[in-house]
Amino acid sequence: GLRNGCSISRQLRFCACAVSITSEREYVPLKALILVDLQNDFLPMGALPVPDGDQVIPLANQIQQRFDLVVATQDWHPSNHASFAAIHPGKMPGDVIDLDGLQQTLWPVHCVQNTVGSAFAPGLDISRVRKIFRKGTDPGIDSYSGFFDNGHHKSTGLDFYLKQAGVTKTFVLGLATDYCVKFTAMDALELGFATYVLVDACRGVDLQTGDVAAALHDMATAGVQIITGDASWKV
Repeated sequence: GLRNGCSISRQLRFCACAVSITSEREYVPLKALILVDLQNDFLPMGALPVPDGDQVIPLANQIQQRFDLVVATQDWHPSNHASFAAIHPGKMPGDVIDLDGLQQTLWPVHCVQNTVGSAFAPGLDISRVRKIFRKGTDPGIDSYSGFFDNGHHKSTGLDFYLKQAGVTKTFVLGLATDYCVKFTAMDALELGFATYVLVDACRGVDLQTGDVAAALHDMATAGVQIITGDASWKV
C-alpha cells in the first residue's frame, strides 16, 4: 500500500520516470572518434605530403564503424595565412619564425579554402561524420589542434559539441602524428576527456628525425593512451 507516506500511484509515476531516464542514457554516445585533417594536401601527391598518409584512409573507414559519434577536423586556411613560407620573403618551408610571440614552423601553401587540396581525401567515407570543425581560418595564427588555435585564443566549438553530446572518451586518428594529432589529443586530455590515439591509423611528418617518436612519448607522458584501432572497441 503506502511507503513513506506516498501513494501507490505516486510511487508508480516515480518508477516510470526513472525507467525513462535510464533508457535515454543508454543511447547517449560516450565515445567519439575524431578524424584529423584527412585532406588531399596531406596525402603523398599533395602540397604538404605526409609520408604514407594515404594508408590511414582505409583504416579510418574501418574504425568509424565502431563509433556512434564521428567528427572531423579540416585545415581551412586563407591564401595569405601566416604559416605559409611563401608570404615571408627569404624564408623556406621548415624554417621557424616568431609569430606574435608564438614559435611558428613555416609550411608550403596548403589546404587553402575551397581548393582541391583542402578537400577530404576522395577515398574517405564521410557519411558517418556528424560535424566538421574547420581550423586555421585566422590568417594571423596557426591551429594545429582541432579544439583551439595555437595561442588558445579562440575555440573551434569542438569541446562544447562533444560535452553537449555526453562524450567522456575521445579517440583520435589522422594526420599528422607530430602536429595536428598530437595537439588535438593533448587539448582533449586537458579539457577533461579520457583520450586515446589510434597509432596505427596515424602518420607523421617527422620534419626532424625523431619528431614522431617524441610526439608519442610526450602524449603518453601526459596521460594520452596510445593504442591500436583494433583495441578501440574494448575501451
